[in-house]
Amino acid sequence: MRILDFLRFDGIIASLKAGSKEEVLMELVEPVAKANPNMNKAGLIKTLIERENLGSTGIGGGVAIPHGKFEGLKELAGVFGRSASGIDFSSMDNQPAHLFFLLVAPKNSAGDHLKALARISRLLKDPLLKRGLRQADTADEIYGILEEYDRRIP
Repeated sequence: MRILDFLRFDGIIASLKAGSKEEVLMELVEPVAKANPNMNKAGLIKTLIERENLGSTGIGGGVAIPHGKFEGLKELAGVFGRSASGIDFSSMDNQPAHLFFLLVAPKNSAGDHLKALARISRLLKDPLLKRGLRQADTADEIYGILEEYDRRIP
């Protein structure tokens, strides 16, 4: 599975405006809601907050991968967002998160959801990729970087 299998260009937010964990989740949900107009956006945000309450998805190294399963989605949906200033996401290393990758899966999916999480985690461990994503200025640049790494790393 490749990231570009579930991340569309319109799912890239080059400059998050959020200042808190809840605001990040609300902002990241917007592209998913736009692509799925009949979806219960408030319900999805609630699901993601409940997941965060179980344990932060801030994996450290400036990265957070909020994720959850939600009724009414037909396929995996990914959204990438970047915060230049960083946001307290209760990460394992107590450092602010700058790079966010939201993954939302249909309620009844298991295998694809786990494969996608593993793929995101693997790619976002690469320090050169993280540096490139933090330095990119536009959604076009971010998409290009993700596309390059997605192709290059098995």
